[in-house]
Amino acid sequence: MKLLLTGFEPFGGQDINPSWEAVRLLPDTIGDHRLIRLQVPVVFGLAAEKVMAAAEEYTPDAILCVGQAGGRMALSPERVAVNLRDAAIPDNSGVQITDEPVMPDGPAAFFSTLPVKRISEAIRKEGIPSSVSLSAGSFVCNDLYYTLLARYEGTNTRVGFLHVPFLPEQARNDEPSLDLESIRCGLLAAVICILEER
Repeated sequence: MKLLLTGFEPFGGQDINPSWEAVRLLPDTIGDHRLIRLQVPVVFGLAAEKVMAAAEEYTPDAILCVGQAGGRMALSPERVAVNLRDAAIPDNSGVQITDEPVMPDGPAAFFSTLPVKRISEAIRKEGIPSSVSLSAGSFVCNDLYYTLLARYEGTNTRVGFLHVPFLPEQARNDEPSLDLESIRCGLLAAVICILEER
């Protein structure tokens, strides 16, 4: 099995993004399974283009995108992607989109095709906080997630999204955070859960 794992570049004035820092620490293989890692830009539309181009090249069985969610205390598998672009801040190209659909003729939402509850349980078994989330937001994370779910609807390629908290060095004014090793261990548990589904 091949699993495509993506993490984002830093954004919003930060110089680090825990999603990519954790993804890049995972191994190239787990048993007979191959992990393909990809850093993607925090840019509406372009993030999805980059991931779909990599998917065309590598033909993964599953895609797990990982993003940063400041303010959250736990690793959060996302159940739903919504057809909405509504940014509180500009993306890394300087574009700030408000109240636009990801796809004008697309459905209101798509659901993850990965087992979000089992993934969350696998993370918690490692002693790392995790809970299923019902909102991937309306920034580039959701834009990527929705586009991938639309592209692979009805195919054998499964798609999911996992949000991770800030690192301690990013947190301000007692914001929740989690150390990188805990995020890495939680992500690894999620990956193993996905691989075991096949």
